[in-house]
Formats: sequence, structure tokens, C-alpha cells
Amino acid sequence: MPNIKSAKKRVKVIATKTARNKSLKSALKTYVKKAYIAVDTNADDRAEAVRLATKKIDQAVAKGLLHKNTAARMKSSLSKRLNTAA
Repeated sequence: MPNIKSAKKRVKVIATKTARNKSLKSALKTYVKKAYIAVDTNADDRAEAVRLATKKIDQAVAKGLLHKNTAARMKSSLSKRLNTAA
């Protein structure tokens, strides 16, 4: 445990940021998973699911949760699967 006041504050701040990042990353994974399922099952709203997943991926990059190349790879994979299924 830290003894210095600023170090104690950093522990609290990091815990808050970690919780927020975990929540956002979990939501991102859920949207991506739903998009893959929609495309694989040939659902009616598959294009909308991919659009929402792409939006969430872009938001994750803006917040610093994902590297831009990782995001590009995820979006490319999603769109490729959507186009192949169509």
C-alpha cells in the first residue's frame, strides 16, 4: 500500500479508469460478437449489426482502448464476412 498522498490518489484513479475500460471493452466485444452471429445466421439486420459494431470499434479507438491497426483489422474482417455472406 502506498504511503504518499499522491500515490494513494493514483491507486484510486487507476481503479476507476480500469473499471471504465473493462466495461467499455466488454460492451465492444458484445457488439462485435452480435455482428458475427448476425452475419453467420444470415439475419435480416446483419448490415445494421455490422454498422453498430464498426461504430463501437471507432469509439474504442478514440478512447484509447484499441490500437488503430487492430481496429482496422477488426472492421475489415467484419465487412469481409458481411460481403461474402451477401
